Amino acid sequence: MPQHDSAFATALALILDLDPALLGIVVLSLKVSLTAVLIAALLGLPLGAALALWRFPGRGVLVVVLNALMGLPPVVAGLAVYLLLSRAGPLGDLGLLFTPGAMVVAQLLLVLPIIAALTRQQVEELHLEYREQLRSLGLSRTRMIPTLLWDARLGLMTVVLAGFGRASAEVGAVMIVGGNIDGVTRVMTTAIVLETSKGNLPLALGLGIVLLGLVALVNAAAHLVGETARRRLG
Repeated sequence: MPQHDSAFATALALILDLDPALLGIVVLSLKVSLTAVLIAALLGLPLGAALALWRFPGRGVLVVVLNALMGLPPVVAGLAVYLLLSRAGPLGDLGLLFTPGAMVVAQLLLVLPIIAALTRQQVEELHLEYREQLRSLGLSRTRMIPTLLWDARLGLMTVVLAGFGRASAEVGAVMIVGGNIDGVTRVMTTAIVLETSKGNLPLALGLGIVLLGLVALVNAAAHLVGETARRRLG
């Protein structure tokens, strides 16, 4: 127990002193996750809205697949991206494997279905509520998309935050495609696994504390957005 107390104290010192190794891992983690979530939001928000508004053959199957992909196992996502970006894969010539770019792709594959599926649900509910008013204004389905997305913006912020929480806590997929290379692709989750196995508890604990703080901050933001939305809706 005293050994663990000492490791915890050292971990806090690393955080307070802005240890370069710890800081570099945290910054890279945020860059990868924020990039993946930004791309997922740019693609997933309009995709989800389009699925909510348009009816076409096979739509039901697409919705079911999208909902199923929300629970896609991270290691499966990592394996798929690995096969895609490996030298023998169709995108092997890009040389992205074992780079932060590959980690962004893996996280994007995990986050995109979450944002698209939850966006579809929210926009579909709003469309049912305001369908007659929107039709009376003569808006086409294409022009309805930005209107409904804007009206659902507070709820969709919670959706995007949920996607960021999923991305920042991911370990399996990014380890497969990133390789956990020191100073290149080592992020918080993969570093915690490695440093714990090496017995370097102070750094592992320090990263764990930062990750827990980040998750708590995301959850607090999501709760605040949800409460704001409920107050506005009465």
